[in-house]
Amino acid sequence: MSPKSECAAATPEATWEPHEKHGRLTTESDLPASVYAFPKQRKEPLTDAEHVRNAVARFDQVIDVSDEDRDLAFANIQKAARHYGVNLSEGSWHDLGIHRRKRRRASPDAL
Repeated sequence: MSPKSECAAATPEATWEPHEKHGRLTTESDLPASVYAFPKQRKEPLTDAEHVRNAVARFDQVIDVSDEDRDLAFANIQKAARHYGVNLSEGSWHDLGIHRRKRRRASPDAL
């Protein structure tokens, strides 16, 4: 197996499916789990381009999720971003928000 295919095998397959209906805070439970970035936790619905951008911006604010959940969520965000025409400059959830800032602070070039 080549290094590239090993990396691809480690990335979970996205579970996100398009769903155009918007939920409300009181009735979000009627949205299918497949519409969320974090489907098990039903966090960060990805129902349109604006929600995809919000999920990216708020990614590090999601609590009580594992790294595996974050891997799946980022794969779902990437799939939804392609569907809605949202350009993502990040190639991994590690490139988002606080994780990116932590690496930048740790870098000698950042000082």
